[in-house]
Amino acid sequence: MTPARSLHVVFCWHMHQPDYRDAQGTYRFPWTYLHACKDYVDMVAHLEENPLARVVFNFVPVLLEQLDDYAEQFRTRQFRDPLLRALASPDLKTLGVADRHIILDQCFRLDPEHMLNPFPAYRRLYDLWQFIRQDAAEMGDYLSVQYLADLLVWYHLAWTGETLRRKSATIQDLMAKGSGFTAADRTALLACLGETITGLLPRYQALAEAGRIEISTTPYQHPIAPLLLDFQTARDGLPDAALPESTEYPGGKERVQRQLRRALASHRQHFSEPPRGIWPAEGGISAEFVELLGEEGVQWTASGEGVLGRSLHQSFTDRAPARGRAKYLYRAYRSAGQGPHLFFRDDSLSDRIGFDYKTWSGHDAATDFVQRLEAIWRDTEDQPAPVVSVILDGENAWEYYPYNGYYFLSELYRLLSNHPHIQLCTFGDYVRDHGDAAQDLPKLAAGSWVYGNFSTWIGDPGKNRAWDLLCHVKLVVDQKIGNFSAERQEAIRQQLSRCEGSDWFWWFGDYNPGDAVRDFDGLYRDHLRQLYDLLEQSAPAELDQAISQGGGSAEAGGTMRRGHT
Repeated sequence: MTPARSLHVVFCWHMHQPDYRDAQGTYRFPWTYLHACKDYVDMVAHLEENPLARVVFNFVPVLLEQLDDYAEQFRTRQFRDPLLRALASPDLKTLGVADRHIILDQCFRLDPEHMLNPFPAYRRLYDLWQFIRQDAAEMGDYLSVQYLADLLVWYHLAWTGETLRRKSATIQDLMAKGSGFTAADRTALLACLGETITGLLPRYQALAEAGRIEISTTPYQHPIAPLLLDFQTARDGLPDAALPESTEYPGGKERVQRQLRRALASHRQHFSEPPRGIWPAEGGISAEFVELLGEEGVQWTASGEGVLGRSLHQSFTDRAPARGRAKYLYRAYRSAGQGPHLFFRDDSLSDRIGFDYKTWSGHDAATDFVQRLEAIWRDTEDQPAPVVSVILDGENAWEYYPYNGYYFLSELYRLLSNHPHIQLCTFGDYVRDHGDAAQDLPKLAAGSWVYGNFSTWIGDPGKNRAWDLLCHVKLVVDQKIGNFSAERQEAIRQQLSRCEGSDWFWWFGDYNPGDAVRDFDGLYRDHLRQLYDLLEQSAPAELDQAISQGGGSAEAGGTMRRGHT
């Protein structure tokens, strides 16, 4: 029975991958299906195994679209992903040089400490490749077909979730065999992966229909909506931020509305009902964007702790906000007393999961997290229904945990589900039961969950150049789109949506790892070229030049950021 005063805790696990397909529908990178087989399957399994746990899963529509596409590839066995095509090949001797190089380039791209070193047979493959590369990368052409077969199998085994390994006899048998994998072994592995991916979304939907999870969404291709609406919002958090040469993104409001409405339609298509909430791309909000959410009937949205801090300072200029995070962070708000309920991420707790607990034992990490929540419960004794928002990626952290975070998550859900003073809930639950207690926020600052500003996506020379390239092609779209058929116009708008995604701007900047910057830089420029092709216009020569080089060694491979410095 729920006690009279509980600390409400909402976990919002954000599931997102950008569109990795090129103009021919071929996947340039395999991250969508690899995360599906490792992380999305583990995350739903933990909830299936903990019937008292309740969380929010946020699925970005472009991820759902790609998962649907992968499921169709497995049904038809017409693979548009090079790695899956190779895995499905009955005879690897027929692979061309380009496909061999894709395998060798891709199949060691993971965290070695937790996904390679624990498997001696896989590690031997890596050591051999490193030895060969000392002479020349071309030496890889001399590696045997058996080497390629073993490498393909081990890479996919390393990218399976812990819950899948514990339940699948196929995965267990292949790991025990270790080497000398045959075409039959690869076929069995492919069937296991296909069954996992095709059955994934129905498992989430079943939990949602049972009322055990809430599924929310994000504008369709994950755009930074406040920046599309107004570049000047970047200066709300950073007054001296350098902005692109283009003074605005042309027609930004219409584009945000389109991405939002397409997301709502996609969600209804996949989950049979409209979403109650929106996790905006990167937690990026502004007063204008939140107003648009309200016009679409969205009940809740969320952002970062830094945005709340600046909002309070802007709202109460004659007095400082109440001291102590417990006095202001653990409650719901509404912008100017209307529109969606606003929740703000506890950066410290969220970042501990994202970055710090990976080096702890699962039990110790879960116990520490619960003790921190208990301290918040004591510090909020004057509040009838305090709420803690823990929001982070649902996929990227676990690569750096032992056993894909299995022991940490299992213990965490167990401890919280049975705690006398802590109640796991969803944002939708909280709005339904305690929405009337939301506090008015007279002024809502613009910003994201990263540092409370937009510096991760704008202000850097490379990021600004990327925005200018997008603005230039948007002007061409506006001028030329009326010349085409309705079907071509829809293709143009869809391709423009891909180019508006936040991920491209995230990766530009020399503080990110060079390989990742190269990958996303090249794919972004290819998406822009494809848009020019649809418009029957010549792409500018500038698209042949890299936007950013990278070269840093960002924490967690650059896939995540801490919410505060």
